[in-house]
Amino acid sequence: MSVAQATVLLCAGGTGGHLFPAESLAHALRARGVRVALATDARVDSIATEFPASEIVTIASATPSGRSLVKRASALLTLGRGFGSAAKEIRRINPAAIVGFGGYPTVPPLLAGQILRVPTILHEQNAVMGRANAFLARGARVIATSFRDVRGVPDKATAPRVHTGNPLRPAVLAAAQTPYPPLGEADGLHVLVFGGSQGAAVMGEIVPKAIAQLPADLRARLHLVQQVRAESLTEVQNQYLALGLASVEAAPFFRDLPGRMARSHLVVARSGASTVSELAAIGRPSILVPLPGALDQDQAANAATLAAIGAALAIPQSAFTPDRLTAELVDYFEAPAKLTAAAAAAKSAGIHDAAERLAGLVIETAART
Repeated sequence: MSVAQATVLLCAGGTGGHLFPAESLAHALRARGVRVALATDARVDSIATEFPASEIVTIASATPSGRSLVKRASALLTLGRGFGSAAKEIRRINPAAIVGFGGYPTVPPLLAGQILRVPTILHEQNAVMGRANAFLARGARVIATSFRDVRGVPDKATAPRVHTGNPLRPAVLAAAQTPYPPLGEADGLHVLVFGGSQGAAVMGEIVPKAIAQLPADLRARLHLVQQVRAESLTEVQNQYLALGLASVEAAPFFRDLPGRMARSHLVVARSGASTVSELAAIGRPSILVPLPGALDQDQAANAATLAAIGAALAIPQSAFTPDRLTAELVDYFEAPAKLTAAAAAAKSAGIHDAAERLAGLVIETAART
């Protein structure tokens, strides 16, 4: 395709796990002279002023899951309406290619694009393919992946798979330039705890109890930054007040999370695709607690990729107890070389040019039509 005249339509649901890599790809495409449009769902308002797209269109969407037949039928009707409006927008925008980043909000525009014979590229962030991408995979021209090995790709999906990595935000790439902080008794141990964009209740329940069980001399060397759900913030802050930590900061949300990751010796978190990719790029050791209950266990598979190379300790939520976390923290205080080695292992798995790789793949795929 002629880069100067091309438009690429990116499709991503309004959550960070899908939008962050789409945003990174948008920057890379615009740097090459490609016009970018974004199709997303009704949560677009929160990112409309920040996403680097020439235009943003809202497509009706819903998730057809759960046991209620009425709700599932209603979701399918909503997706059907979204398909109609998506087809209309695609004819108007006339994209040279459409790129989907997973989640049910991408189904109407990707399916419409496939029926209209627009080249479609799927990007799968997780180590297990999500249900929306699996539904769309058969009609895709190319499947790009964050992880080298991805489970759950349908047998009928014959499109070539290309390991690009997960496109990273500029803030993450900047944080990746920060060396691992010195780790000595005089410096203390800097620990960052978070649980996704909405926080994780288990972190607020387990981490304060674990820290309370640390010996007083270790607590005095602990610098803690923790994301806490708004409804639990006061309770968690009160728990920490009497513990004699070197420093503590708790808040429902941190806008500068990549920078805080870079300043940490250890991260305790869920294992969403973006988190795992960012930990690798920045090179920080972690204790990962995959979200339980998911049908495809994608977070468990994500965590396993870092655990397998010694970059992370993956602990199922059922085993993530105060006693277990206390023991792990004591071990890291007493053997800091383990953290240094894990940081190096994480860094070795980082892919910093994923957005450029994916942008090249998109342009190449569009040019073949």
